[in-house]
Amino acid sequence: MASHVLRTAPRRRIRLDEHLPVDHRLSTFYRIGAGLMGLVLLAFGILGLIDRVGFFDTQGDKVSGLSTNGALSVISICAGLLLFVGMVIGGNVASTINMVLGVLFILSGFVNLALLDTDANFLAFRIPNVLFSFVVGVMLMFFGMYGRVGSALPHDNPYWRSRHPEQAEREQRVKAGAELRAKALDQGTAPAAGAAPAPAPLGEGRSDR
Repeated sequence: MASHVLRTAPRRRIRLDEHLPVDHRLSTFYRIGAGLMGLVLLAFGILGLIDRVGFFDTQGDKVSGLSTNGALSVISICAGLLLFVGMVIGGNVASTINMVLGVLFILSGFVNLALLDTDANFLAFRIPNVLFSFVVGVMLMFFGMYGRVGSALPHDNPYWRSRHPEQAEREQRVKAGAELRAKALDQGTAPAAGAAPAPAPLGEGRSDR
């Protein structure tokens, strides 16, 4: 009995850096978001280190209305530098860094909210810090997800095209055909669809008997 082997088309692995050209308008948006949030975190971390608060001091010190200690200052500086790296690279790298750090900041807000007023509050969080962590997380996620995630992305968006390759290819063929027909009409060489050939002039192609 002959055996039939069912072959499936190999799945093409999606690489994040393939779908967004570095000169795309979204790349500038991701760079701006990473740079602004990185600057905020870097300034907060440096001001915290200047005061020379204990590294794991749970009482912390006030910097711009927020509580901080040495550990939180170092984490803020590292996060700010990472965002600056994303700003320099741009493209999908900046977008991904924004999204990942945004999720981490939101998770940090929830975790440290549960650790308030406990001996495990090693980052000296207070309620303003929790709110700040939530705000920074939401802003970073916005700067990272804009133009990448959504149900109403335009069909020329590179992320939409990567998720709907067959439909994108069909639309591209239709668009190319429409452009060719328009070009042919401009040149006056395109026959009408379904039109019969023009009749030959009288007397042409006939012989008198």
